[in-house]
Amino acid sequence: MRDSMEFDVVIVGAGPAGLSTACRLMQQAQEAEKELTVCVVEKGSEIGAHILSGAVFETRALDELFPNWQELGAPLNTAVTEDEVYLLKDAKKGTRIPNAFVPKTMHNQGNYIISLGNLCRWLAEQAESLGVEVFPGFAAAEILYNEDGSVKGIATGDMGVTAAGEQGANYTPGMELHAKYTIFSEGCRGHLGKELIARYKLDSQSDCQHYGLGIKELWDIPAEQHQPGLVVHGTGWPLDKDTSGGFFLYHTENNQVVVGQIVDLNYANPYLSPFDELQRLKHHPVLARHLQGGKRVSYGARAIAKGGYNSLPKMTFPGGLLVGCDAGTLNFSKIKGSHTAMKSGMLAAEAIFQALAKGDEGGNELVGYTDLFESSWLYDELFRSRNFGPAMHKLGQWLGGAFNYVDQNWFGGRIPVTLRDNHPDHEQLKPASSYQPIIYPKPDGKLSFDKLSSVFLSNTNHEEDQPCHLQLENADIPLQQNLVKFAEPAQRYCPAGVYEVIEEGEGERFQINAQNCLHCKTCDIKDPAQNITWVTPEGMGGPNYPNM
Repeated sequence: MRDSMEFDVVIVGAGPAGLSTACRLMQQAQEAEKELTVCVVEKGSEIGAHILSGAVFETRALDELFPNWQELGAPLNTAVTEDEVYLLKDAKKGTRIPNAFVPKTMHNQGNYIISLGNLCRWLAEQAESLGVEVFPGFAAAEILYNEDGSVKGIATGDMGVTAAGEQGANYTPGMELHAKYTIFSEGCRGHLGKELIARYKLDSQSDCQHYGLGIKELWDIPAEQHQPGLVVHGTGWPLDKDTSGGFFLYHTENNQVVVGQIVDLNYANPYLSPFDELQRLKHHPVLARHLQGGKRVSYGARAIAKGGYNSLPKMTFPGGLLVGCDAGTLNFSKIKGSHTAMKSGMLAAEAIFQALAKGDEGGNELVGYTDLFESSWLYDELFRSRNFGPAMHKLGQWLGGAFNYVDQNWFGGRIPVTLRDNHPDHEQLKPASSYQPIIYPKPDGKLSFDKLSSVFLSNTNHEEDQPCHLQLENADIPLQQNLVKFAEPAQRYCPAGVYEVIEEGEGERFQINAQNCLHCKTCDIKDPAQNITWVTPEGMGGPNYPNM
């Protein structure tokens, strides 16, 4: 028997969207002198533990939420001072693109280089000071429904269940959290958001969602190499002409640099390993000159939803809302999703408060949110960027880049055509027989590294004796189907070495090392058979990012 608690609003996920929702709700309650109970649950061991982003941050939403954020000590300490954009031709050569030919959406004047995890820690402090109850270490494992089909709330996961599914010595049942309205802000490919989209057919009128895998490292570098505020972006080598993506390198505070790569998950070559692409990318002179003599101190990975405006699902359903990257509000033309996630949460808070202030008892569909969204700068920004991703997918980096330059710089994103890309990423893999295996260079331990030493730097940990949270619908598919046709790509697309094909006697065995999981969700997205479902492990499991 599970205990239950009652709230006006329950928010799943303490990222920028969820915490902004909570803060804006309580601000309105204080302004109106009304009582409001708001709870945020977060599966990470602490706020920010699972937060990973580049991140160059645009302050537009924060300016609205906390106009005095500087006085309040928000951790925005490094203003962007310079933008550089490169096209890498091969392992040695790269051309810097003049700023005049870079789409305006990628200009970063007025923005800040930040740790999004630290910003979320700060937002959680603001939320708690406003009266929000914030519960880290509690994973929302199940959606609860009322008899009429509306969302009733969520249940946190049971603790102490063994790998065999039995109650262990430290078993503790989960808690039911009931609410008038439940906000789902789990980030990209949230497992509960995925359930809601399917249950309520929220994507029936939208294009299919598209994803990229972002892999990031944090480096300490010599002081003489440090250029605070420098932002470097680029594309090209080592990705081939059929694989889209790009890299980033930002000089942040304290003699640190963040470096990473985004590989679009619509790639075709099953032998491609996004992790190893980043490792060899760092040897290119454009990046190596920033990193040489430095020390890598942290590592992580996370999928990003990059379909944008065309792929937005309906965000309302009876009893709740999808916000932030759970809905896919990232603006890929800016390579930014934090300010858009925050704004979507703030709009959700306004829609909820308007309803509750009128005596709404919950369980209804908040149609007022749609009106608020469509009249907001968020909607306008996403609409103007609707062609960016489809142009790159359909036209390639050269023609796609030229189209985006014209669309953004000449037409302000209002070119009278809308490009579409309705081919799901997981269907894009071609048979392994069409390719030769990619022989990646052996890591040198200075600029490039192996997966296991990288996972170690993510501080990832899971309770070992628990049910596997990476569930196979059919245990035979990895070897009998994926291995035969695609050389089992899970071995390579996973950036944490979770999936292995082990030679055993005269055959093979498919092994899942769930303890390594970074919660990036790539397997749930890219598996060609859609046979892998990511569900939440015990609360507090996963990475523990200190400054990412």
